[in-house]
Amino acid sequence: MYLINREQNKISKLEEKTFSDLGFKEKEHLQEWLADNPKALGEDLLIIQKEFSGFMDTNERLDLLALDKQGNIVVIENKLDDSGKDVTGQVLKYASYCSSLSKEHIRNIYQEFLNRSGVSISAEEKLSEFFDGVDFDELSLNQGAKQRIAIVAGKFRKEVTSTVLWLMNYKIRIQCFKVTPFALDDQLFLNLEQILPIKDTDYFSISMADKTQDDISSQETLKSRHHTRLDFWNSFLLESNKSNSLYRNISPSKDSYLQLGIGLGGVTINIVVSKLYARCEVNINRGNQQENKDIFDQFLNQKKAIEDAFYDQLIWERMDDKVSSRIKFQLNDVSVFEKSDWPQMIQFLINASERMNHAFKNPMRNLKNYLSHKKNGH
Repeated sequence: MYLINREQNKISKLEEKTFSDLGFKEKEHLQEWLADNPKALGEDLLIIQKEFSGFMDTNERLDLLALDKQGNIVVIENKLDDSGKDVTGQVLKYASYCSSLSKEHIRNIYQEFLNRSGVSISAEEKLSEFFDGVDFDELSLNQGAKQRIAIVAGKFRKEVTSTVLWLMNYKIRIQCFKVTPFALDDQLFLNLEQILPIKDTDYFSISMADKTQDDISSQETLKSRHHTRLDFWNSFLLESNKSNSLYRNISPSKDSYLQLGIGLGGVTINIVVSKLYARCEVNINRGNQQENKDIFDQFLNQKKAIEDAFYDQLIWERMDDKVSSRIKFQLNDVSVFEKSDWPQMIQFLINASERMNHAFKNPMRNLKNYLSHKKNGH
């Protein structure tokens, strides 16, 4: 850091110091400076207590307790020349302790602070003033899990900054401020710089934390869906094996479908479940689009015989814009994620797959004969 001399048009280097070099103390000096001028942390904050110890069953004290303009609690911990290696655990405890503070607790804590400071104005009046004239009864303070943390130190150890960066990914609202004293002759200066998150990347850090949480949420949702489908297929196979042997050698799956071979590779009976339907289908996908459409057309030529054997109409989907084709029978307005729908879905799939397997036995023989003749050039 340099001092600009306008008259001489020169700059003079300031000498970096430590607080211990200058004889400054954490509680007597740094804490008092921030309590008197919390804007040094880059925003409007209201200090509501110093050396706060109002935690049940513990004698621990946090350095400064504050509110931001959104009514969130801000825990401020000062560490002078070295952050130490355990400060993150310490401030997380303090934030968790403060998460239970109600609006009335905050008012009483602040009132006690004002009384001890010799200020005659009531806490409610001061709070209303800080929140731009909003009446105390209408204020929302310390709502939800929005407690914030600010760590102030002359030097941050790598284990602290690493932990802070990791916590930021989980939407823990935590900041690190590096505070450095400087000297020039008899003058002393103080530089206070936010190093985490880097000031210009606050928005990016928040966005990354949002993405991390979305990723975690997606993973947890997917894991839950996997468990649900696995439970469903276990229930289905248990019930199906009581009445027929179609799925006797099939294992339950975390996926949305089970597949049953019917004598020709790439032509299968699939039973499918989702949050919208249960479906039984003959799926045609031998890897070649033209071949799949040809097989579909061979089945379509036997549509009446197939539907007569199935005892119902089927939905025929050639899907010319896709590689595969399918012929399906579907139950709508049921969900695999609603356990109350499972009995209806299971009975539907057992019945539909039995009928589908029966209805396509002769057409499959005809198809194999057709493919054999075609292969031999007949």
